Amino acid sequence: MTPVTGPTETVVGIGGAAESTDMVLNIGPQHPSTHGVLRLRLVLDGEVIRHAEPVVGYMHRGAEKLFEARDYRQIVMLANRHDWLSAFSNELGVVIAVERMLGMEVPERAVWTRTLLAELNRVLNHLMFLGSYPLELGGITPVFHAFREREELQTVMEEVSGGRMHYMFNRVGGLKEDVPAGWTSRAREAVASVRSRMDVYDRLVLGNEIFRGRTRGVGVLTPEAVHAYGVSGPIARASGVDFDLRRDEPYLAYGELGDVLRVVTREEGDCLARFECLLDQTHNALDLADACLDRIVELPPGPVNQRLPKVLKAPEGHTYAWTENPLGINGYYLVSKGEKTPYRLKLRSASYNNIQALAELLPGTLVADMVAILGSLFFVVGDIDK
Repeated sequence: MTPVTGPTETVVGIGGAAESTDMVLNIGPQHPSTHGVLRLRLVLDGEVIRHAEPVVGYMHRGAEKLFEARDYRQIVMLANRHDWLSAFSNELGVVIAVERMLGMEVPERAVWTRTLLAELNRVLNHLMFLGSYPLELGGITPVFHAFREREELQTVMEEVSGGRMHYMFNRVGGLKEDVPAGWTSRAREAVASVRSRMDVYDRLVLGNEIFRGRTRGVGVLTPEAVHAYGVSGPIARASGVDFDLRRDEPYLAYGELGDVLRVVTREEGDCLARFECLLDQTHNALDLADACLDRIVELPPGPVNQRLPKVLKAPEGHTYAWTENPLGINGYYLVSKGEKTPYRLKLRSASYNNIQALAELLPGTLVADMVAILGSLFFVVGDIDK
């Protein structure tokens, strides 16, 4: 009979350097890392990120250089493509800059219609992120709701402009044409329909304890970092930076919408706060759209654009226009030598600055939280790379 012995211990030796060796991990660009061809170069110590470097430029198309070889009508087409979720708002910044150079007044009907379409475009942008962010964290259902609501608004945007993604409805001096007969009623119905179902994000997403567990206290961005990196939009406001161009330097008809416009802020600065800001801002954009529709119905019939010369030349000089795009502040620095093409048109896109904050946000966090933080910055890679 073999005697029973106690458990034995086995010591497995590993190289002494293995414990202190950092691992470099590339996220992308070989797959569409959440929102486009972005590459993150992470230095890991076990499961903890020690260093993060966003590597951009894989989608660079040289839009700013192409602006110099296109006349003032043609650059609108180029400018609406970098943030493909905010095409109308992108067009808007360019035409506002050119109109300032020309000292041009835009008809009142065009001003209010532009404001309405800009807010509908804001809702379309935000709905995409309200649906895709939970998807990145493992919740598949919200994205189906988001696309249903987007489809209702896309229908009215398509009816008025003919486009579903790149609307090409803005023109220097106004809009391409007036809205079709009966369109305002259909737009109002679409806004009401979308608003009636927005509570699904409160219940399905914000009410989900897994979602809250993955986002609360994760990826906290301080107000100091917001200012240092030039972060703007809902991401900055989620960190308590109370700044919105629509209120603080009004353009279009926002100066007359002060009683409806609500600048949403949070103090926490984490992933959850950023999602809450985006959601509340979507509710407010629907309210602004309703207010614009009320005003457009009251306006007398009139022109929606200015008559332009066959060859449009901006006077020599320079100007800077900026707008509160859905993802943050977009800036347009236009320099003219008096020709029919811009001498220089520098584009300051919101996503470019916002994504740089990853270098501050990711170090010290776990790899498991990387996707939650990355997705909460709500960026479009074309907007980074231009």
